[in-house]
Amino acid sequence: MKLKFLGTRGYIEPKNRRHNNHTSLMIIQNSKKIMIDCGETFKNKLKKIKPDHIVITHAHPDHAFGLEKGAFCPVWATKTTWKLIDHFPIDKKFRKIIYPRKKQKIANVTFEAFKVEHSIKAPAVGYRISYKKKAFFYVPDVLWIIDRKAAFKNIIFYIGDGATIQRVMVRKDKKTNQIYGHANIRQQLTWCRKEKVKKMIITHLGSDVVKNEKKAKKIIERLAIDREVDFEIAFDRKEIDLD
Repeated sequence: MKLKFLGTRGYIEPKNRRHNNHTSLMIIQNSKKIMIDCGETFKNKLKKIKPDHIVITHAHPDHAFGLEKGAFCPVWATKTTWKLIDHFPIDKKFRKIIYPRKKQKIANVTFEAFKVEHSIKAPAVGYRISYKKKAFFYVPDVLWIIDRKAAFKNIIFYIGDGATIQRVMVRKDKKTNQIYGHANIRQQLTWCRKEKVKKMIITHLGSDVVKNEKKAKKIIERLAIDREVDFEIAFDRKEIDLD
């Protein structure tokens, strides 16, 4: 199984050659291609990418609006997400539902959705993804993982949210007091240490990284060393071979 990062940029204006497309991960297994998230930058690129399946984490523009013109393959999402993108011209036969904490095989790869705190208007999930005896967890937008111990159990690495390095990006809804936003990289490295996950791969990059990746890498390196966790900063077209 091979992983290819099709995009690593968050919903920000800054971009460069390494971080141009909105965050998306392609899983390639036995010639089948599973695309996780399809943001606005992919709106006119699906015919070239030719995914066999598309899996969505949530309905924000940088994760789902590449489907505004429809899709020619099965699209997997939670019921909540489907309600928010119901107006997209996607044929009923391609509309597939993923249920949280219920394992779903897609092209022989097992996906298990975990609810996460991130957005009030567009509730998100992360995915525990496994093939044979290897598993990893993928969540490009996250403030908190509801059942982190189960999500991280025996994973080879965690692919997480790079919106900020140490800056707090948490807000509270004035009516409900519900919090939403992004956990910073420092917090997520701490999660890895607590759950004995040896490596974090950082995607969905914010301005902290995209504007000056060299400087950002030095800061993250100190945080990672303190927590005894390895890290990598993902970039568009980066590939990982899991075989």
